[in-house]
Amino acid sequence: MSRRCSSSPTTTYSRIYAVIKRIPRGRVATYGQIAELAGLPGHARQVGYALHALHSGTAVPWQRVVNASGAISLRPLNGGISQRMLLEKEGVRFDQRGRISLTQFRWRATSRVSSTDRRARRAAE
Repeated sequence: MSRRCSSSPTTTYSRIYAVIKRIPRGRVATYGQIAELAGLPGHARQVGYALHALHSGTAVPWQRVVNASGAISLRPLNGGISQRMLLEKEGVRFDQRGRISLTQFRWRATSRVSSTDRRARRAAE
């Protein structure tokens, strides 16, 4: 049985992008963490689909989203710009296996969904 999101892809993606934009420079979040904060628990793959749909030159800091083991899962975007290179410019360090210490660099969100995000979700329903 597959899980489906009840809202449209545009609305869902907007919620995902809003959460990703909150990740501060030098921090990362996992696909599952983004899904949870966007009100889509269990839909980590949907976060991946949303990131894949981004256009080059986007203001969404896509490079700050990593998998649950702290590794990069995305292919290079924007003509080959490396996610690792962008994260290293922000001060994020990788170990010898190419992983990020989530203990050290994971973003700790203060709340699941902000009141602005809740209002936007209600307006879209």
